Amino acid sequence: MSGVRRGIGIDPGTKSFGICGLEGDRLFLDRSIPTADVSANPQALVDLLQAAAPLDMVVGPSGYGLPWIAARDLGPREMDLLLLSEERDSGRPAVIGGMRRMLDLLKESGLPIYFAPSVIHLPTVPPQRKVNRIDMGTADKLCAVALGIRDQSMRLNIDYEATSFIYVELGSAFSAVIAVENGQVADGFGGASGPMGYLAMGAMDGELAYLLGGFHKEVLCSGGMAHISGHPEAPPEELMARTRIDARCSLALEAFLESLVKCVCAATAIAPSPREILISGRLCRVEGFARVVVHRLSRFAPVHRVEGFARIAKEAAQGAALIAEGLAGGMHERLIDVMRLRDAGGSSLDHICVDGAESLRRKRLG
Repeated sequence: MSGVRRGIGIDPGTKSFGICGLEGDRLFLDRSIPTADVSANPQALVDLLQAAAPLDMVVGPSGYGLPWIAARDLGPREMDLLLLSEERDSGRPAVIGGMRRMLDLLKESGLPIYFAPSVIHLPTVPPQRKVNRIDMGTADKLCAVALGIRDQSMRLNIDYEATSFIYVELGSAFSAVIAVENGQVADGFGGASGPMGYLAMGAMDGELAYLLGGFHKEVLCSGGMAHISGHPEAPPEELMARTRIDARCSLALEAFLESLVKCVCAATAIAPSPREILISGRLCRVEGFARVVVHRLSRFAPVHRVEGFARIAKEAAQGAALIAEGLAGGMHERLIDVMRLRDAGGSSLDHICVDGAESLRRKRLG
């Protein structure tokens, strides 16, 4: 029965964890914790959630996503599917950090924690678009899209079913582009298969992957704008300030922008008449950066930055809170129904058709 429910959403970002809580449409929790701190002491996250009890639902740090599995049901197989990591990545904090320990603690907490699907799990994305794809947009990117649907619906005073946009998430490491039509996700290009990010290269050339061989997962978080500039440790504010005086920084920015434009253009092949391009993420808050992104993308549709309702927690955490409150039977339940989130299913490996795919599935799925 619809009513007011208490839900929390968690966004496990590369640089920070966002935690957002909604009771109906009232914000009761708005926090951000450095990812390094969560990795070093994941119990702090559990303590924060327990202090906010009673809770009807928590959308947990879902990684590559699972279709609504409860934390209490997590086993080794489910953790592997959430993280998609290999044994060679264990003990490398830059990639996995304390995630497995955190998942164990969440499982033991007794809280109503569930893990959200990613774009590839959605029935609104037809199977031909999923072939040989894994990262079409991780669970946190899907949560950000939920916020985008609410944002456009409220701002333009239209029904959820009338929303239509290309969502561009420009995070501190990865970028993603997701196409939405009629309030439903139609296609997506995730951080490991789509546009260049600030740290991540985006889609990798197959020949490069072959030459690298069995590389660590943190390679996927390299090769982006910061690495091209020659200043991989520099914050985006510093890189933007250098673009007028440093040729490599200028090259890095241009490579990033062209990659983004090409990916948005590809998304319009599926969603040819978006009402808007919605942008969000860490880079959008960098002076001057949002301006050049808006300039490049305005050829496709009017560009609007997602406004949200929280001051601290990022867009993905806000969207996850909307989903948690709605799935628990709250006032945002209709958003869940329009997006068909309850109908998510399968695994991220179901549509792989290359040589070795069956061996991979047997290893990961049993």
